[in-house]
Amino acid sequence: MPCPQPDQLCAGLRPMVERVVSSMGFDLEEIDLRSAGRRMLVRVVVDADSGVGLDDIAALSRCVADELDGQDALLGGPYTLEVTSPGVDRPLTAHRHWRRAHLRSAKITLVEGGTVTGRIGPAGEKTVRVLVDGVVRELRYTDIERAVVLVEFRQPPVDELRALAADSASDDRAGDVPEEQR
Repeated sequence: MPCPQPDQLCAGLRPMVERVVSSMGFDLEEIDLRSAGRRMLVRVVVDADSGVGLDDIAALSRCVADELDGQDALLGGPYTLEVTSPGVDRPLTAHRHWRRAHLRSAKITLVEGGTVTGRIGPAGEKTVRVLVDGVVRELRYTDIERAVVLVEFRQPPVDELRALAADSASDDRAGDVPEEQR
């Protein structure tokens, strides 16, 4: 019988791992399997709105390991489990990533070409508001090719925070109302 490929293993394990992770209040961002010598490396990336602490990682590791221990037939033998949270350089690919990056600075590459750097404001289901050069712009996720959070070692400038707060306070929309309905 041929050995399943890592993609097939991921597909087989994902529902079980996702159930465990979500039951503990976290989102499963990624599951990755790779051969590491005679063992399989199972890498599970989790996130949450409130962040993921070391105690959370330890608890998740125990619970995921308990589930994986019963999957010898699928894993085909010993494995090493790595549970982690996404790094700060993780691309913003889902609206929840944008929501979690609220008030952070990001470099955004647009589908139409060009890049902008701005501070992330309110994120809706279809759009996000970004303060770019002192002006709040509403960007549709479909118009964004790639975006990553920029690492900052200082607090955001107060004037940028005020501009985003004023924009949010003056706008009672959900951020996804088409221009013609405003």
